[in-house]
Amino acid sequence: MKNTLFEGVIAYPITPFDENEKVNIPLFRKLTERLVASGSHAIAPLGSTGVLPYLSDEEKEAVTEATIQQVAGRVPTLVGVSNLTTEKTVYHAQFAEKSGATAVMIIPMSYWKLTDDEIVEHYDAVASKISIPIMAYNNPATSGVDMSPALLKRLLEIPNVTMIKESTGDVQRMHYLRKELGEEVAFYNGSNPLALAAFSAGANGWCTAAPNLIPELNVELYNAIQNNDLEGAQQLFYQQLDLLKFIVAKGLPRAIKAGLHILGEDGGTLRSPLKPLTEAETEELRLILFRIQTPVTTAEKAL
Repeated sequence: MKNTLFEGVIAYPITPFDENEKVNIPLFRKLTERLVASGSHAIAPLGSTGVLPYLSDEEKEAVTEATIQQVAGRVPTLVGVSNLTTEKTVYHAQFAEKSGATAVMIIPMSYWKLTDDEIVEHYDAVASKISIPIMAYNNPATSGVDMSPALLKRLLEIPNVTMIKESTGDVQRMHYLRKELGEEVAFYNGSNPLALAAFSAGANGWCTAAPNLIPELNVELYNAIQNNDLEGAQQLFYQQLDLLKFIVAKGLPRAIKAGLHILGEDGGTLRSPLKPLTEAETEELRLILFRIQTPVTTAEKAL
């Protein structure tokens, strides 16, 4: 099994809702098409940006099918299938595989704090029921569980757990993963403000919602890294850093929806209890996007 099924910018679409807080599948298709057309290297629905925990089983299935159909094999697809129970995680993983997903992503969601053994058994149970690869997703900010490097190494002993997404924001952990796990394991950055540092640490890709708003800059950053253009990569990263920090701080679904509206795109509405950005936050985002679209040149800075 080839481990590096995903390279580059892995884009996370939002799940848009209509005025009655129902999932708007036609709009979801449109927003997904924007991500593919603007150069994203893969599409990953049903993550934090797609408010996975807020959706019913039927809605998750509809989003999964809409993604596979809209992408139509042009780029790989990574479908989030996480659930509180192993049974439901298996169900959604099998549905994603049958629908044509390239791989699935699993975060150990829990109400009660899970032990390492429970987490390993959870992943192993899902892996035994599907044949496509699994990306183990570590994000204690949303799951409440921080999977240690030692635990991640245990998970990678499961045959089709071949990828790790690290979102703790600890770049030293990324260096450790590359050093300890070697080139055989693909790992991915899920912390937007660490995009440059993670690529420097050897990350195979960047899982991000930012391409909904600034796809060209995201792809150009990856290309600069691939071309060993460190100076160019630094400039591209600093140009987008304020936005990357903002969307994380304000919440990805809220910030991306507001940003799409600012850019003249329909981002739909949110599902309660999530609420839109305040007027002040929206204006802050507007100014950040304006500065990105009209960057100050080195010559202008010298004046």
